[in-house]
Amino acid sequence: MPDRGGGPTGPRIRVGRPSRRVRTLLMTLGVLAVLAMSFVMFAGFWTDWLWYRSVHYSSVFTTTLWTKIGLFFVFGLLMAAAVGFNIWLAHRLRPPLSAMSMEQQSLDRYRMGIAPYKRWLLLAITSLVGLIAGASASGQWRTWLMWVNGVPFHQKDPQFHLDVSFYAFDLPWYRFLLGFGFAAAVLSLIAAALTHYLYGGLRITSPGARATAAATGHLSVLLGVFVALKAVAYWLDRYGLAVKSSDFKATGNWTGLRYVDANAYLPAKTILFCIAVICALLFFATLWRRTWQLPVIGFGLMVLSAVLIGGLYPAIVQKFQVEPNEQAKEAPYVEKNLKATRDAYGIAGTDVQDYAGASDTKDKAELRDDADTVASIRLMDPNIVSPTFQQLQQVRNYYGFPSNLDVDRYTKDGKDQDTVIGLRELNLAGIPKSNWINDHFRYTHGYGVVASKGTTADSEGRPVFTEYDLPSKGDLGAYQQQIYYGEKTTQYSIVGGPQKEIDYSDDSGEKTTSYKGKSGISLSSPVNRAAYAVAFGEPQIMYSGAIGEGSRILYNRTPKERVEAVAPWLTIDGDAYPAVVDGKIQWIVDAYTTTNGYPYASRTTLGDTTADSLTAANNQRAVVAQQNQVNYIRNSVKATVDAYTGDVKLYQWDTKDPVLKTWMKAFPNTVKSKDSISPALMAHLRYPQDLFKVQRELLTRYHVKDAQTFLSGSEVWQVPDDPTNKSGSAVPPYYLSMKLPGKSSQAFSLTTTMTPNGRDNLSAFVSVNAEAGTPGYGKISILKLPTGRTVDGPKRVQSQFNSEPSIAESIRLLRGGDSEVEYGNLLTVPLDGGLLYVEPVYVRGGDLKYPLLRKVLVTYGGNTAFEDTLGQALNKVFEAESSTEPPDEGTTKPPTSSNPTVQAALADAQKAFDQGQEALKKGDWKAYGEAQKDLEDALKRAEDAQAKADKAAGGSGADKTDGKGTGKSGTGGSPSPSSSPSSSPSSEKSSGSS
Repeated sequence: MPDRGGGPTGPRIRVGRPSRRVRTLLMTLGVLAVLAMSFVMFAGFWTDWLWYRSVHYSSVFTTTLWTKIGLFFVFGLLMAAAVGFNIWLAHRLRPPLSAMSMEQQSLDRYRMGIAPYKRWLLLAITSLVGLIAGASASGQWRTWLMWVNGVPFHQKDPQFHLDVSFYAFDLPWYRFLLGFGFAAAVLSLIAAALTHYLYGGLRITSPGARATAAATGHLSVLLGVFVALKAVAYWLDRYGLAVKSSDFKATGNWTGLRYVDANAYLPAKTILFCIAVICALLFFATLWRRTWQLPVIGFGLMVLSAVLIGGLYPAIVQKFQVEPNEQAKEAPYVEKNLKATRDAYGIAGTDVQDYAGASDTKDKAELRDDADTVASIRLMDPNIVSPTFQQLQQVRNYYGFPSNLDVDRYTKDGKDQDTVIGLRELNLAGIPKSNWINDHFRYTHGYGVVASKGTTADSEGRPVFTEYDLPSKGDLGAYQQQIYYGEKTTQYSIVGGPQKEIDYSDDSGEKTTSYKGKSGISLSSPVNRAAYAVAFGEPQIMYSGAIGEGSRILYNRTPKERVEAVAPWLTIDGDAYPAVVDGKIQWIVDAYTTTNGYPYASRTTLGDTTADSLTAANNQRAVVAQQNQVNYIRNSVKATVDAYTGDVKLYQWDTKDPVLKTWMKAFPNTVKSKDSISPALMAHLRYPQDLFKVQRELLTRYHVKDAQTFLSGSEVWQVPDDPTNKSGSAVPPYYLSMKLPGKSSQAFSLTTTMTPNGRDNLSAFVSVNAEAGTPGYGKISILKLPTGRTVDGPKRVQSQFNSEPSIAESIRLLRGGDSEVEYGNLLTVPLDGGLLYVEPVYVRGGDLKYPLLRKVLVTYGGNTAFEDTLGQALNKVFEAESSTEPPDEGTTKPPTSSNPTVQAALADAQKAFDQGQEALKKGDWKAYGEAQKDLEDALKRAEDAQAKADKAAGGSGADKTDGKGTGKSGTGGSPSPSSSPSSSPSSEKSSGSS
């Protein structure tokens, strides 16, 4: 074995330097790793830029980006410079010779160790603090933009008489600057002290003076800067009292000055400001006096004053002046809080009127007729009937509806009607075979609108569809039906390339299409493909043959997500809703501007205030809040998202809102004027639910205008819990076309009830005109019930309903077998001094796994009815029949036909229908299912026979009857048993799930 230089203990291996080839390989791998990491960071930036450019909001991206970069560098450099300069200065002021002591000898080792690396160490320290400070400052981009672009409110606070913009836009920025100054002073002080100690300027155990004169002067100046900043903080704290939140036992959450603030804290802050200024001057004076004696005395005096003047004195004032006569002392400040809060939340113009709570009309026939015209009572609960839409109109498993449908208004024969509406969106969980191509190339979009009348059901309890089938047809006319952007569309899709997409399927097979819109980002560039492959973690995007010329990638596809991205300064309402506008499906999104800097206005937490039984069951309905705790809110923007192109448009809705004007200055040309809203779009805009939830929560306390009543708490209300929901969450507000007392016509409204705090009787009925474009839009009305009369609230009405023996027995029968009973929205309608309660009752069970409307509960003036239809229930409650009531839906007789085969089949259909209805009344679901099967068979025979007759007659058959004969279901509704089987609940081949 060759000698390797071993010693007596054995062979010794000499490790040499790596070969040139190895070094080159390692260097290459290192460079590639750096490039890979750089490209990963670049991919996120590049894809964001491409997305903003594709939606034509690149100015939002660039403005935000440059603001963040500017703040990062400016404040990062300032912090690095401050800390670095003080380290350099402390090193420069070091003593020429260190004392001969064990302490200094020990430090000599450290000084010698870092001596060769002093510059690198200084650079590392300053870079680290600069990066941290810059990253923190870049997060304040909203604060900076609001400060530099702020516009006046033209409203002054009652204490300091400053414009509200000072508190909303200026004060937050000043507080950030102050916080940054404190951080710079403290870090500089720590860095300078450590440097002085390391180089002997400060000594702990060495004999002689503990600090050199140079170190004393340097550190005292830094302490003087800190104390001077504290003086500024005391001065700003004076103004901060106007927006300070505190716990006030008389009212709970409180914002603004109270008696103790105005008469103790305010003068205390002024005195402490003066003491801090004097103390800072004493610290600066050590540059000449070279002694700590006076500054230390001044600092001690400031601390003692902060304890006595800033803490003890206000406590004494509160204990001995305020508490013995609290209402008299606090009343002037409560009045300021009342006014500011009502102004900040847009409830200052609320109309409060007394309401009897019981009818004085003796003529029951007159009351019965009034019940038909006072409201378009909605029996289709959009939060329950989604499974029914799913079963009857899903058509294919890869389509789906949201769990909560929406309520809108559409015109039919010149009259507005409340409509329950949902989109047939893509449901990837239902596609036949899931793989990358199917998920992202083939199944890319939903198809069509499904809508039904809100006020009625057919004879079997199904929705009366006004837009139905696939492709959709009905009352809405022609429109672009493909839905590439929707609430359920959360995955990306690649469209427009060589791979065809499934448009929809019918009896003739699959219909394919290729996306023709300009939305999304082109993948023709290799750089774009590589960036998205990295950003989405999908390497197939790089090399897939399914991507080619014309391929575009669509993502960020939910309406709320798109609006939030293009307007990151807005708070987004939890409920985006679709509407057919000018031949297009448009998602309408309400957006808010908020601030928590409105003086004297009490704060509220948006996440808590907007929560109800619907958000508890569906988190997607929750508000998207940029600033969760606010004390000012305006529905300043109405946004639309095109369901086909994804185009986002922002419209200025509140033309007076100074917060919106500020953001429009910061992001010019992003918000269109209110005049740009077309009449067709205006017809579908409405008052937003989340804003109304916030306002109703504030109105539980702020409906009173008298300070004494407010302080006593005797008029505090609460939003009742949803009596139909076991979650214990608040009842949601309901959209309803109704006529308020004193009004001549119905208006589309958003309504809610109020109960006394801790009780279940009714205190008030609150509504807001939700019909955009009308003179009364946004007007909140409160019908206040008398305190001396007990009027049942929603919970009591539900309890009485559940405890009524005859009704309980009917419910027991409806629950026969494996059926479930579901209660719909409990609607409250003011009627002739009293309150009419209406609640639809649905049954889900047997062979039908979706809810059908079976009964209607009506309560008025202590009389309760539980009948098959609303008309029957009203007749029973008022003991009179309507003189204007139209026939109940779904009771039409079968159409006649000259074809004897068709006649026989229709007769069998009618017989099966009658048998089904009889079985339903008895709760015999087995017999009901058999009757439904017979009904389907009879209708199928009638359809086949009619089709043959039509063909023999030259093709003028079922399609031309348009729902009048036995052909396709007619426009304006889901057919009754006398119509087509295409909407029969047991006919799943034609209208159920695939």
